[in-house]
Amino acid sequence: MNNTITKTNFSFPNQKSVYHGKVREVYTINDDLLVMIATDRLSAFDVIMPKGIPYKGQILNQIATKFMEMTADIVPNWLVATPDPNVAVGHVCEPFKVEMVIRGYLAGHAAREYQAGKRVLCGVTLAEGLKENDKLPEPIITPSTKEEIGLHDVDISREDILSRGIVSEEDYLVLEKYTRALYARGTEIAAKRGLILVDTKYEFGKTKDGQIVLIDEIHTPDSSRYFYAEGYQERQAKGEAQKQLSKEFVRQWLISKGFQGKEGQQVPEMTDEYINSVSERYIELYQQIIGEPFVKADVSNINERIEKNVLSFLSK
Repeated sequence: MNNTITKTNFSFPNQKSVYHGKVREVYTINDDLLVMIATDRLSAFDVIMPKGIPYKGQILNQIATKFMEMTADIVPNWLVATPDPNVAVGHVCEPFKVEMVIRGYLAGHAAREYQAGKRVLCGVTLAEGLKENDKLPEPIITPSTKEEIGLHDVDISREDILSRGIVSEEDYLVLEKYTRALYARGTEIAAKRGLILVDTKYEFGKTKDGQIVLIDEIHTPDSSRYFYAEGYQERQAKGEAQKQLSKEFVRQWLISKGFQGKEGQQVPEMTDEYINSVSERYIELYQQIIGEPFVKADVSNINERIEKNVLSFLSK
């Protein structure tokens, strides 16, 4: 798939360093700005798939930046500009080493843990008798550690975060407050689109002047799970699978092929036909979540386009 971007190797003016994440590549400029490029890489079970997904990076970047704009009145964020469909530029921050996961429903990882017999998740006790995809009495925060590339993020409780000094209590209270505020806003926006924001994760960092801000992606199909609201109650009552918008369809496909990112397992072959079907699903996700048609950027030479647009922005 030559119309995808899976790796970058730019050398921007005053570039200090570059960090290659699972999906995003982050260039530090002058110790002040971060140029974050959303690639078309696909990560599942903390493993990067061998092929890129056309337009995925553009979709993730545009959803994240739109939601940052729609939540800036309740939670400050790192964003400065979006000079290219795949690029966000923001302030340099020191990331907190935890991901703030919030769940309004028993789905995905939480449901798998529950079905395995666990009734305490990240220090939060879950009631007996819950079914997969049931709405929880109130949203719960189930943090995970932010691990290096190649390592699985690990569930962790608030108590362990504080006792191990990963985050100070003063800062953690802010992270919890912001997480709940963002989830409430995201839930409101989703409802207007006929969707349910099932669960999501947020990442935060600290600016040089000590302000805690939202960083990375927000409310994208890679970081969040959405159900269609119409028919949700009926499907639950019948014990049927929910119609959803998230990356879970990729995870389920991998599971059906015997892959869950465990040692010794091989990533199944992803044909061009399957890759294109995933791309079409991501476009559907964008249009449903944002409520606008998706406009495909020119992908005849993505690297050249990105470099030109970033250089133009930095020159200003």
